[in-house]
Amino acid sequence: MHIQSSAVDDYLKTIYHHTEWQTAPVTPSQLASELGLAPSTVTEMVQKLAAQGLVSHRPYGPVSLTEAGRVRAAAVVRRHRLIETWLVREFDYAWDEVHDEAEVLEHTISDRLLEGVSARLGHPTRDPHGDPIPDASGAVVREPFVLLAEARIGHVGRVLRVSDRDPALLRALESAGVDVGHTVTVAGRDAVRVDGGATLELPAGAASAVWLTV
Repeated sequence: MHIQSSAVDDYLKTIYHHTEWQTAPVTPSQLASELGLAPSTVTEMVQKLAAQGLVSHRPYGPVSLTEAGRVRAAAVVRRHRLIETWLVREFDYAWDEVHDEAEVLEHTISDRLLEGVSARLGHPTRDPHGDPIPDASGAVVREPFVLLAEARIGHVGRVLRVSDRDPALLRALESAGVDVGHTVTVAGRDAVRVDGGATLELPAGAASAVWLTV
């Protein structure tokens, strides 16, 4: 049976994202939750992806990308993150506005235009949220990191990445100065000092949405 290419890409991208900033593999039930689909639908699709050699999966076990799946997923992620960067730099989009636009454009922009965008932007290696942009071969450069929620009190690190899952939280963190490139000192369970300033109380969920250098 023919599987729509965009559907395959969405599955592979979701699996790729799940293990990008932590090591636990994704389960079919987690995939179903992430994609907003019925578990039975996801199970059927995972079996088809496995038959194509894009994922590895045992019944009731986690799902992981094969090398072929990783390369294809990285290509989709590259498209998405380059488009987000392009929208922010060239069209004055805010960093909390670009995700949904990129979700649409990543399936329609040509490879030629994408590489033209990359060249115009100076071949960026990170998107506006700090996520690494894979190069044309699928390779990424990622610094050692720690989730803010898991960092010890007194830890000092540069903000590497802020999750783009919650636009309202993105706006709140930006207002507080907790955005990519700034230096944060962990002052408490939900409190930080930014660039050596006063202690700030973080909004709910923030500590689980920010990654720092170690």
